[in-house]
Amino acid sequence: MFLHITNARHLNNYKIEVSFNDGRNGQADLSPVVTKGIFQKLKDQQLFAQVKVDPETNTITWPGGLDLAPEYIYFLTFKEDPGLQEKFEEWGYA
Repeated sequence: MFLHITNARHLNNYKIEVSFNDGRNGQADLSPVVTKGIFQKLKDQQLFAQVKVDPETNTITWPGGLDLAPEYIYFLTFKEDPGLQEKFEEWGYA
């Protein structure tokens, strides 16, 4: 099964609430993302708050074509879950 984001909404600062097609949902802190490369544009809180799910790519996007892989968002959301560490290692995130 391919991992897709089904819903996302801005909470505060650089945090989002996100749901995935495997039935899991949680909160992801994207503050580490806004310090890197083209994602520095997202330091603008008004721009960051415009997060949405793109129905074609099934991931989160922002105006200007910025997006993040669903697997990376999944990692940020559930990185403390011991049951998912093997999967995160497979993906190269742990």
